[in-house]
Amino acid sequence: MNIRQIRNATLILNYGGMKFLIDPFLAKKGSYPPFQNTPNQDKFNPTVDLPIPVEEIIQVDVVIVTHLHLDHFDAVAIEMLPKDIRIIAQSEKDVEVIRSKGFQNVESLTTISTIGDIRLTRTDGKHGTGEIGQLMGDVSGVIFNHPGEKTLYIAGDTIWCSDVQNAIKIHRPEVIVVNGGAAQFLQGDPIIMTKEDIYQTYMEAKQSTIIVSHMEAVNHCLLTRKELKSFIDEKGLSKNILVPNDGESISF
Repeated sequence: MNIRQIRNATLILNYGGMKFLIDPFLAKKGSYPPFQNTPNQDKFNPTVDLPIPVEEIIQVDVVIVTHLHLDHFDAVAIEMLPKDIRIIAQSEKDVEVIRSKGFQNVESLTTISTIGDIRLTRTDGKHGTGEIGQLMGDVSGVIFNHPGEKTLYIAGDTIWCSDVQNAIKIHRPEVIVVNGGAAQFLQGDPIIMTKEDIYQTYMEAKQSTIIVSHMEAVNHCLLTRKELKSFIDEKGLSKNILVPNDGESISF
């Protein structure tokens, strides 16, 4: 497998002979206003440019949309992706929304389980705690299995929680992609993983290599790569927890 960090949670994944695009957020730097009721209201989203052209990013076999928030499936993705491309969403509800945008080949992770020799399994997550977590809505992750590949778990927009713990216990992934950045609103707790959440994920999955995505691309992500790498170094885990730059690829 090869995982290329694009920007935010957007990844290009080569796995089992197929090329996947995960959570396409494809607008130019500064195209959208800051998220409401969040810190850094002077920063427009996305806060950085794409590392490669959109035309190159969308040359894939399958698109997976873990949930429908702007920074995972935006207007530019809707405009630029071919309307006949295969898209897999987290639920039938999300399938209907994506179909309403003109896409013709959309399926739900609740109904699809295989693509060729690749087996896909939906996992749950929690996009925050309390009232904010409820307002953020349903989110999902995906387990990838293939006879010739390591088991991969893309956790999606979730904090450390029992859903993540259960996914690790059941599937025993050898590679885990988590969304870091510690994004949060002016009130409440972070809505994706903090450095402590990432460390807890490692402690639950010491057999795994952990890759941290969703860093330094939207205004309310407060955890920087520099701070996270320093934390990882202090724990002696720089070979276990990887923090790729935008455009960087990691192969297994």
